[in-house]
Amino acid sequence: MEHLPIMQGSLYNYFLISIFLFCGFQEAESQKTVLQPRSHVPDKFVLSDPPIGLFGPIEISPSVVPRNPYPVEPLSPMYPSFPRTYEPVLTGKCPVNFSSILNIVDKTASDCSAPLAALVGNVICCPQVHSLLHIFQGAYSSETDLLVLHQTEADDCFSDVISILTSRGANSTIPELCSVKPSNLTDGSCPVKDVKSFEKVVNSSKLIDACNTIDPLTECCRPACQPAIMQAAFAISQSRNTNPENSAIPGSSTSVDVVNDCKEVVYAWLSRKLPLEVADTAFRMLSSCRVNKNCPLKFQEPSNVIKQCSDLASPNPTCCASLNTYIGTLQKQMLITNKQAINCAAFFGSMLQKGGVMTNIYELCDVDLKDFSLQAYGQQGCLLRSLPADVIFDNTTGVSFTCDLSDNIAAPWPSSSSFSSMSFCAPGNHARRLGIFAHLSFYLVYGILL
Repeated sequence: MEHLPIMQGSLYNYFLISIFLFCGFQEAESQKTVLQPRSHVPDKFVLSDPPIGLFGPIEISPSVVPRNPYPVEPLSPMYPSFPRTYEPVLTGKCPVNFSSILNIVDKTASDCSAPLAALVGNVICCPQVHSLLHIFQGAYSSETDLLVLHQTEADDCFSDVISILTSRGANSTIPELCSVKPSNLTDGSCPVKDVKSFEKVVNSSKLIDACNTIDPLTECCRPACQPAIMQAAFAISQSRNTNPENSAIPGSSTSVDVVNDCKEVVYAWLSRKLPLEVADTAFRMLSSCRVNKNCPLKFQEPSNVIKQCSDLASPNPTCCASLNTYIGTLQKQMLITNKQAINCAAFFGSMLQKGGVMTNIYELCDVDLKDFSLQAYGQQGCLLRSLPADVIFDNTTGVSFTCDLSDNIAAPWPSSSSFSSMSFCAPGNHARRLGIFAHLSFYLVYGILL
């Protein structure tokens, strides 16, 4: 299809696209679907092998934890029971054959398994859930040539998606945990709803070329797919300008909302065109670019730390004890990535500086980046890799994660109290410290939460 010009010569349009590129890297006849047995699903979700170096992967397995010596008593929280799988009861009103995307459904259920979802929601579970919804829309459009669902269909299909995930062991609170709802499957305020209209406006080949193969080493810093998606979203958002009554006021929040809604339509179109695994990899990578720019931890006011640690020039046991107690509350929240840990350390440091703590107490009290993530019995923090990752499951090691142990380095103390998200695109930054990995068993971290 020929690419139609987008208000050629308008400086405003290109300015708006730039704003989104910097601020927006932040995703027929009804029939009852019968799910097929999962005989084709592998027993293990395998991550790519870690880099080979002086140290090989360290396996921390449930086998190192003593078994329950009193089998008549309830199992310890160290050995949580995972929910049994079952056949879901579907609405029968969603016109999509779920068997066509079953591999992505199974992957999502694994990444959001009931005991784990809250621990890995920000980094593993929710990015996969959003990817699944995009891919679901692609499957829907393959059967209907529509890129969005009507609200009634969206309600039924969303209900079925959650029911299927739950029946396969996923946490039933996914909608709340990941802030997803049926409206994620509708058009919102985007004026383009079908494939034909989309391809009349968007340079389809350019969009596919940009997102078909994403370079994980460059996409977050020198993006190719993200600007292509934003340009396509902006293009279809402007098709409403053919009707002056529906035109958004330039620079208004409505313009931003329309482009954001249209971005979801672009994801749906890409899901239709790309192979399932390629689309899933691309969407997860784009999610990683967003989530790694922020700290997902919740911080309470560190008043006691500020009281004990102001005006220090040397290590102080009372200050360090107060700091360790505070950080201990953060360690019970979730697993985070190495890049997120850098942002969390800098953000917390800026809070302390604003309260009057000007000395680098991270250095005085030996605080490392790994101290900001979930701990294995307080002995070893697990920082997940900044690249997309999945929960690993097999019958030998149980449920585990690939941890990046090369970030066992001092937490960065901010240079001033005015904190802004750190850049990871400069050469020589902490994000390049890769090399030592370990598989940390879920059973070793679960007990500290109870």
